[in-house]
Amino acid sequence: MTAPLSFPLDDAPLNQAPLEQVWARLDLVMDPELDEPVTDMGFIEAVSITSPPEQNTSTVHVSFRLPTYWCSPNFAFLMAEGIKRQIEVLPWVSQAVVTLQDHMAAEEMNAAINAGTSFGSVFAELHPDEDLAALREKFDIKAFQRRQEVVIKAMIAMGFLPAEILTMPRALVEIAEFTDPETIRQKARYLAILDEKHLAPSPRDLAFPTYQGAKIDDYATYMGLLRSVRINMEFSGSLCRGLKRSRYQEADLSGDMPILVDFTTHNPTHACR
Repeated sequence: MTAPLSFPLDDAPLNQAPLEQVWARLDLVMDPELDEPVTDMGFIEAVSITSPPEQNTSTVHVSFRLPTYWCSPNFAFLMAEGIKRQIEVLPWVSQAVVTLQDHMAAEEMNAAINAGTSFGSVFAELHPDEDLAALREKFDIKAFQRRQEVVIKAMIAMGFLPAEILTMPRALVEIAEFTDPETIRQKARYLAILDEKHLAPSPRDLAFPTYQGAKIDDYATYMGLLRSVRINMEFSGSLCRGLKRSRYQEADLSGDMPILVDFTTHNPTHACR
């Protein structure tokens, strides 16, 4: 099974408070469709820690909720599975209990995740042919492409030509210095995925291969593909945020993130940039 993607962050230092360590691990859990942390998406509802007397380990309880009652069970399962896996990495955690709230399959989902039961065994009738490994790989490809586009565009903005992008070694990207916070974030995440997928482990390897490890053949066509992936992910993200705000009557704290109207009016500063 393909390992889920994560930020290239060090494990939380053990001198941090336990709750801070838990939140640091939650930052590594992605919404698989959007390649954004479930913490940034506002999905995490509550975190608590219980420590039985005279024991050196604790149980961490995490509840989360999604934008709609009918969010796809396979997406929800991937997130719940990620939450449990990331928290149980902490050496002082004996168990992570994950609770999905306000969802059509919450009861089945919670029982399956906390018992270590597979998605297929619980949702066989609903998703008879579901292969979560294949689904995860599909989302990994999109995450790779989304991160890659950000870094390529940043290198172009620095003055590099498309022909140079096609043959650029990883070492040049590693030393590139950016000032935009989002570019800095995506550069680190992009280098991490190159390592995770063994696409460019050496400084001399191509910095911008395809997900299959090949050299990009046609720069313009390839960038068109990356752009379409980005717009699709941004639209999905805006939809998720809008549905969640509407469902739970939350304030809009999205800042400069594109909103749904940007996609219908083709706002050049958001959806079509």
